[in-house]
Amino acid sequence: MNLQDERVLAVRHWTDKLFSFAVTRDPAFRFVNGQFTMIGIESEGRRLLRAYSMVSANYDDTLEFLSIKVPDGPLTSRLQHIRPGDLLLVNRKPTGTLIMDNLLPGQILYLLATGTGVAPFLSIIKDPALYDSFEQVVLFHGCRRRDELICSLRAVEALYDNVLVGEMARMKLRYYPSATREKHTNMGRITDLVVSEKLFQDLGMPVMDRKNSRVMLCGNPRMLEEMQGLLASRGFVEGTPAEPGHYVVERAFVER
Repeated sequence: MNLQDERVLAVRHWTDKLFSFAVTRDPAFRFVNGQFTMIGIESEGRRLLRAYSMVSANYDDTLEFLSIKVPDGPLTSRLQHIRPGDLLLVNRKPTGTLIMDNLLPGQILYLLATGTGVAPFLSIIKDPALYDSFEQVVLFHGCRRRDELICSLRAVEALYDNVLVGEMARMKLRYYPSATREKHTNMGRITDLVVSEKLFQDLGMPVMDRKNSRVMLCGNPRMLEEMQGLLASRGFVEGTPAEPGHYVVERAFVER
């Protein structure tokens, strides 16, 4: 594996279960917005590695990642204690399916995420090509608790001030946070919000259809399975590098 030592620059603990961190970036490391790579640490003579999507854009000077805290997780139980100055291992060969080239042309792009599955979408919404390719972009972020939405909220707020894409984002990006275990204005699971059409009513947009809508999915396995079934029932076809389709899904990792 092509691993590179990178130094931790900053760590931010959003909640008791969620944190993000930034590390240095090797100038030779290249990726497409939406991709992930393997990162990890050395522990007791072995390497503990896991797939993490880049939150940072491919034009940023540093790499940023988002992670949950799992008390008994082989990696996250240790990773949550990192501090600026520590070293992390980063694989310099990124990959992933959440690539715009894997989608057919469309008018509206739905980025549907649960939990830390929002990470690749926080990279994608910084991409100027996104706003050139779609008339409207919807970022849905669903979590159990309201406080777990803070990372995506702050990212969207910062995006509006981004010199490169801020103006386009203000015109085209719609942010829709949702909580499932606490009272929230947009309370509900994404599948229920799509089936009931509440999502589209709240946004003042037409119902999702195969002709105009394109979808990216990332998050917990149950959401992925249910949304894929829902999309298939509406005639949506999954896209691949060989044959672009109406939606793409990242299956490479789960929250653990």
